[in-house]
Order: sequence, then C-alpha cells, then structure tokens
Amino acid sequence: MKVTKIGHCCLLVELGGLRIMTDPGRWTAGAHSTEKDIDVILITHEHGDHLHVESLKTVVANNTNAVVLTNADVGDILHAEGIPYTVVDDGDTHTVGDVLFESYDGPHEEIYGDFGIVHNTGYFIGGVLFYPGDAFTEPKKEVPVLALPVAGPWCTIKDAIDYAKRVRPTCAFPVHDGMLRYPEVSINHAVRELPAANIDFVPLADGDTHTFTV
Repeated sequence: MKVTKIGHCCLLVELGGLRIMTDPGRWTAGAHSTEKDIDVILITHEHGDHLHVESLKTVVANNTNAVVLTNADVGDILHAEGIPYTVVDDGDTHTVGDVLFESYDGPHEEIYGDFGIVHNTGYFIGGVLFYPGDAFTEPKKEVPVLALPVAGPWCTIKDAIDYAKRVRPTCAFPVHDGMLRYPEVSINHAVRELPAANIDFVPLADGDTHTFTV
C-alpha cells in the first residue's frame, strides 16, 4: 500500500489497483482538485477541513467513474449539490474492485460542549489502513496501519499517543495537522513514544509518499 499525504486529512491511498482519496477539505483544495484516475473518495464528516463541496465537484468532474462513500448526513449535503454518492453508515461494507471498505461510526470528539458534534464515519480500507476521521474509534481488531490524528481543538498529542497505544497498529502516520505552524514539534513526541510501544511511526509531511509493507 502506498500513501501520499496531500495535506491535513486528504490522502491518496493506492491499494489493490485502486486510487483512493480521503477527505478533500478546504485546506487542500488546490492540491486535490487536480488529481486524476481516482476510483474512490471517502468522506468522514461535514466539517470544512474534511469536505469542500466546490473542489469535490471538480474532483468528481475529473474522475467521472469515482465512487463517493460517506455517511447519511454528508449524503444530504451532497444530494443538495447534485453530487452522486453511496451511503455507508456504521457497520456497512462496500467493495470496489478487490478492496473492501468497512465503516465505523463514532461521534466527533468534543471541541467544546455540543459545538461541532456531527456524524463521523471512519473507514477500514482493504483490511490494511484504518482512517478514523475526527474520532478516537477503536475497531477492536488488528490494525496494520493507522492514520493518526495528532492535533486540533479536540486533540492533544497526549490524546493521539494514548489512542495509538490503545489501537496498537503496526505502523502509524500523522493526519489532522493542517492547523499546526510547526507540526514537527508535536510529531516529535510520537516519534519518541510510539516505537517504545512497538508502533512504527512514519512522520509523513504534506506531499510525502510512503509505501507500507505490513
């Protein structure tokens, strides 16, 4: 599996002959809008750093055969915009080609009170990569690679490290770091702590590509 970090939570995952995009949000609109040969687009929730409707329209127009998988709440937004989609809520599975997509619902982690608590759906991609969105969802099974949220108004680096230790992936790499001016300051703590828990942490920066061989 090869992962290219476009930025923040927007990834290009190449697995099983598919090119899979996650969370095309506003902070990466200029970068992800030009991607071609996309087969699947996964959207975890409706917040703007995960869903930018206008650039998603461009991605879909450039990739007319792409399948958009998301939950029902995001689906309502896409329906209003005329963007085709398939609903995969908690426990649902969907197969594209030879790749199985499994959905795991979990409430958005608390920012403050009820603010921003929306329907969040994480995805297990091909039994290899678990991408939780903005929730510390535990899939309760072996996780070869974890896309680990490391920062945000709902996430400290302690939260991130503790979550990774609970899930116990073989490998992890950072996502949800687009708001950090100096992401390496937070990521360095994960670089220090997670190998001691037998978790290989790969500090992917925007634009980096890494091939995971687990």
